[in-house]
Amino acid sequence: MNNTSSINGQVAIITGGGQGIGKAIAMHLLNLGMAVVIAEIDEEAGRETVAELRQHGEILGVPTDVAEEGQVQHLIDTTLERFGHIDALVNNAGIGINRPIEELSLAEWHRVLAVNLTGAFLCTKYAVPSLHEQHGSIVNIASTRAFMSEANTEAYSATKGGLVSLTHALAISLGPAIRVNCISPGWIETSEWKKSAMRQTPVLSEQDHLQHPAGRVGTPHDIAALVAFLISPDSGFITGANFTVDGGMTKKMIYV
Repeated sequence: MNNTSSINGQVAIITGGGQGIGKAIAMHLLNLGMAVVIAEIDEEAGRETVAELRQHGEILGVPTDVAEEGQVQHLIDTTLERFGHIDALVNNAGIGINRPIEELSLAEWHRVLAVNLTGAFLCTKYAVPSLHEQHGSIVNIASTRAFMSEANTEAYSATKGGLVSLTHALAISLGPAIRVNCISPGWIETSEWKKSAMRQTPVLSEQDHLQHPAGRVGTPHDIAALVAFLISPDSGFITGANFTVDGGMTKKMIYV
């Protein structure tokens, strides 16, 4: 990953950039010299993150519900008005409503699909013209839940599986001008990356760490570093791929 400095001066949009993994991606890209636009539905979180990260570089917050087409258009228009181009799009925004399927309402199902999957479609659709001009990159943030499940996660898991498939479809449709890849995180501890009203010090046991073949629970930096690689020239021969970042958990056979 020795060429990430070549993304200095580029512009990235990160959806859900006000908290969690998205916030860590924003900070990492800022530290590499990129300008960052965070699209965040939680305006309090967005304002806090812009204030906290301004010292790291040029950052702009745009309140955005990625499930609303007009708001996505506004996000892209605002970015182009401010910076003139878009070099990278990180589709990170996501929600989960986990309950037994017989209790999950149709409205809840639709809302999870709208944010997690339709949001990625809309942001990609409107960012593509500038990304094409810049020979840019898209990174979708899926989940290991695309490949394995806990109970009562049907809506969330379905959207993350959809993101993996959307990734390879877009890679074929948009290449060679635009590369599209996907990251599927496992257990990433984000307690310290939430807005101040919800921020907590992580409480992790030795068992939490040692059940991972890598020996620890993941951090948002693990994902941010891979995002930087995937939008850099070092990954120029990689498109349509999914990268599982889970400390090896999806490869571990567990017998009770």
